[in-house]
Amino acid sequence: MKVLKLAKAKITHGIYVCFFLTFAFNTPTASAVNKAGDYRQLGLFYRQQGRYPEAIAAMEKSVELEPKNLSGRVNLGWTLHLAGKEQQAAQSLWQAIYQKPTFVPAYNALGIVYLVDGNLTAAVLVHTWAAILKTDNEIAYFNLSLALHRLQIYNLAITTANRAAFLEPNNPHPLVASAIAYWDSGDKDSAKKVYTKAMSLDSRYSDKTFLSHLKQAAFSPEQIKKTEEILSNRV
Repeated sequence: MKVLKLAKAKITHGIYVCFFLTFAFNTPTASAVNKAGDYRQLGLFYRQQGRYPEAIAAMEKSVELEPKNLSGRVNLGWTLHLAGKEQQAAQSLWQAIYQKPTFVPAYNALGIVYLVDGNLTAAVLVHTWAAILKTDNEIAYFNLSLALHRLQIYNLAITTANRAAFLEPNNPHPLVASAIAYWDSGDKDSAKKVYTKAMSLDSRYSDKTFLSHLKQAAFSPEQIKKTEEILSNRV
């Protein structure tokens, strides 16, 4: 019995080794679809480690092997975006949209690419369409708010941020977006109240040093400074 268990352990170990070597030498032995899936998983693994060149290469291989997989193109676009390659990211996402003009995840990602790249009008248009296609799309409403705030269209920024907060009540980001829009609209009392709600969801928002992480949620440096201002003047 012990010998049998040892043999099974060796076989299992060998399978893992072969799986690793398959990726390492770019010679997967599965079907084309399975190979594409393997490369996507490898790309996600690299992306989690911040190894963007390797992640992009793996994602590109997955798209090459399975060009009609829309999620694969969105994964590639998002990885390019995280690597700071916004134009290439947009191209990949548009390719997904050309294949399926109603594919909401591609619009969500494309809108964020435009938002981070400073193309605010395009970000508003893309996210508005994403919200039309999916009316409970909290991602679209949240990013619409950030773009509209930067365009100084504060009333609509407040409306969209509050809609996002309603759709995703446990996420403090829409509340922060709403707070900065209220603040710049001149309604500082509402800004303080909304920001207090954000802190009740996540106490870290009471710590000024924590707010730099908002960059990862597509807040601009100016919007992060505005958040710090609200926190400093909350009482």
